[in-house]
Amino acid sequence: MDEHVRPLTEADCADVADLEAAARAAMADQRGGAARLGELPAVGDWRPLVGEPVWVATIDGAVVGYLQLSVHGPVAEVMQVYVHPEARELGLGDSLLATAVQSATSLGCTRFEGTALPGDRDTKNLYERAHIVARKIVVSRPL
Repeated sequence: MDEHVRPLTEADCADVADLEAAARAAMADQRGGAARLGELPAVGDWRPLVGEPVWVATIDGAVVGYLQLSVHGPVAEVMQVYVHPEARELGLGDSLLATAVQSATSLGCTRFEGTALPGDRDTKNLYERAHIVARKIVVSRPL
């Protein structure tokens, strides 16, 4: 099995759009998912993000995951990270995250952030393995 993490190319965009749709569908069923989906509009057309800090994870050339990073001054924030469920447990999420951290460091960022929904243990574990830990928890309720 040939596993790689590399920058997004135009040839990857349709596959990443499909993965994004799967990620959003999975998120909709999670606690806090509807609010997060409202905060984070779907990218849909990934072609304008070629050349931006977006990476794909591949197995034997097939795109099975992606990570989108946004940089705001000294802060790098993971906007989206997703690995297809059948490709999990292979370390691809860890590789995507390590690539993003390395990129943020090279860009001079001094803080790295991401979001995990309440109860999303997989994402929390991913961040914790990379020593990215919660610094605040936001609670809310509709009025």
